Amino acid sequence: MATANFTEQKIITTLEENYMPYAMSVIVSRAIPEIDGFKPSHRKLLFTMYKMGLLTGGRTKSANIVGQTMKLNPHGDMAIYETMVRLTRGYDALLHPFVDSKGNFGKQYSRDMHFAAPRYTEAKLDKLCEEIFKDLDKDTVDFIDNYDGTLKEPTLLPTTFPNILVNSNQGIAVGMASNICSFNLKEVCQITMEYLKDPQVDLLSHLKAPDLASGGQLIYNENDIREIYETGRGSFKLRAKYRFDQSNNCLEIYQIPFTTTSEAIIDGIIDLVKNGKIKEVVDVRDETDLNGLKITLDLRKNIDPESLMNKLFKLTPLQDSFSCNFNILIHGRPRVMGIRSILEEWTNFRIECIKRQTAFDIQKKSEKLHLLLGLERILLDIDKAIRIVRETEQEIAVIPNLMQGFAIDQPQAEFIAEIKLRNLNQEYILNRVAEIKGLQQEIAVLKDLHGDEAKLKQLIANQLREIAKKYGGPRRTELIGEEHIAEVTTEHLIEDYNLKIFLSEQNYLKKVALTSLRANPEQKLKDDDRIIQEIETHNKADLLLFSNKHTVYKLKIYDINDGKASSLGEYLANILELDNDERIVYLVATDDYRGYLLFAFENGKIAKVDLASYATKTNRRKLANAYSDMAPLLRMMLLEQDLELVAFSNIQKVLIFNTEAISPKTTRDSQGVQVLASKKGSRMVELKNLTEVNLSDPDYYRTKNIPAIGCYLKDEDRQVRQGALGLEISAKES
Repeated sequence: MATANFTEQKIITTLEENYMPYAMSVIVSRAIPEIDGFKPSHRKLLFTMYKMGLLTGGRTKSANIVGQTMKLNPHGDMAIYETMVRLTRGYDALLHPFVDSKGNFGKQYSRDMHFAAPRYTEAKLDKLCEEIFKDLDKDTVDFIDNYDGTLKEPTLLPTTFPNILVNSNQGIAVGMASNICSFNLKEVCQITMEYLKDPQVDLLSHLKAPDLASGGQLIYNENDIREIYETGRGSFKLRAKYRFDQSNNCLEIYQIPFTTTSEAIIDGIIDLVKNGKIKEVVDVRDETDLNGLKITLDLRKNIDPESLMNKLFKLTPLQDSFSCNFNILIHGRPRVMGIRSILEEWTNFRIECIKRQTAFDIQKKSEKLHLLLGLERILLDIDKAIRIVRETEQEIAVIPNLMQGFAIDQPQAEFIAEIKLRNLNQEYILNRVAEIKGLQQEIAVLKDLHGDEAKLKQLIANQLREIAKKYGGPRRTELIGEEHIAEVTTEHLIEDYNLKIFLSEQNYLKKVALTSLRANPEQKLKDDDRIIQEIETHNKADLLLFSNKHTVYKLKIYDINDGKASSLGEYLANILELDNDERIVYLVATDDYRGYLLFAFENGKIAKVDLASYATKTNRRKLANAYSDMAPLLRMMLLEQDLELVAFSNIQKVLIFNTEAISPKTTRDSQGVQVLASKKGSRMVELKNLTEVNLSDPDYYRTKNIPAIGCYLKDEDRQVRQGALGLEISAKES
């Protein structure tokens, strides 16, 4: 059997030789935008369209543009076309599209609305691209060879406004990503002009917040926006805009967050309806047409549309977050920058562009001036110039003879020699020479501009002012203060209804809606089980469950499954994870934790504990030391207002007292105060409401001061009580 040969290779070497070049290529040459606001694929496409004359000419087939772009971009035709689609006016992804399109280019807000093939669609450069390519032919930026060295392409485009902030951009590289939101063009131009005056300007003074092409509403939080502006990282919340059509009883959603799609929203609403979480919606459909996006929700009668939308904002992508990561390539290095740093880098870039353009103009005008100065020389004797040319025997000697005859250099002599015979008249030469003074003034102005940064910044500001006036528009994304947004919690999304809760001796709990209970009031129980407590409450209340182990468990009633009278209910040992010998002995349902709990112990003491002592800020489900363990618990009861109680001892002593005589405690495990005093080792065996006991003379047993021993049962009361006890015992046995 042949053995395979393996060559050991260090992982670090492999990464350095194979993976790192790939990672750097993706970061630098593909996924991360540069200070002009473009990725390489965007720049190659737009530059190709510029060279095709599509800035001023008519539209051409997209297939033609894609084919020409492949000379600069070695990727496949569909990758190039998809890049172009995202830059078009028809796709609606940019505040200020670069491509004026005709045909179906799909929509940014739709997952399923696909663009047409490139052979069917047409495009040209949008008018705004005049500012993108301004003075490109004046050496404003560097040019490099394309991938096969047959063409030159720009490394950056000399955009005259901070395009990096005006149009959104997203890219995923290796080990890093970039996600830049868009801002309103007018606001960007204004804050840039203010920054040129004062680099420490408050950015929020003019750049209010991001402005997305999809519109919608931005939930404004100043701290979040400042963090994004300062660090280049952070997030903000977007929500859809809607209107209520009262005549048709439907909601129309016409703008959605930039980060989601109409299909995702519709799918989310359908799932909620199917799962019964949203019952207000009868039908949902996509009515998007040539007029734009529209999702329609048909509603049931008498539904509050605002309340419904608050639920949908919570449960669907109708409200979403935009996570910012302003990662930009600066001189080939990725940097996460805040707005101020971006403006600084763009200003430096733009100043360099204008300096290069100015230097180019100075050079061209200086060359022209130099030629005209030579032409000025022949004004002295035009006939001499003609004679020198006519009398020169060889053509090659014409230039040297002119240079010698008029003391000019070779370029000047070449220029004079190329003048047509018809132009060798005094009028033509005087008109050309008259340009000298104008050129000298223009060159002086350009040199002054080139060397004066303040004037360069003023020029940039003037250009920005014109751009804002020409191309600026109102905000698309509306700002709404965070304080105006209704906070939607889980409870807002839960249906509330009246119900009864039943607790059985064997630890079964039933939650039954009153409507269901009216239809079937008979409670199903195990043969040896019985109901020990029932309370009427509603679905959004809190439920406190006290166990015989001095522990209280807390549940939201809506977290308990709905049951029926015909079911056994939920087994609490499973729900609460009770110990083997632990059982629930008492229930309390409350909304506001008002009132008191009375704990009566066999030693005659009673604790009156404020119910608020059981309220917790966190969602704790279990509280130890719920009540005192110093003596066996006789009875527990909820006290909403003070009332009279009757205490019985095992030696037939009876005491009637008012609970207002018991001082309330905030300590949950308080031992309480002595109410029924002990006599000869007696103990309290029963505590009842006065209304539950039929006594012949209540005043005989009543006391105003506690503790008290009480009075012996009268004979007539003893007989009544024994009869009542007998009935109670027989009822329990049955």
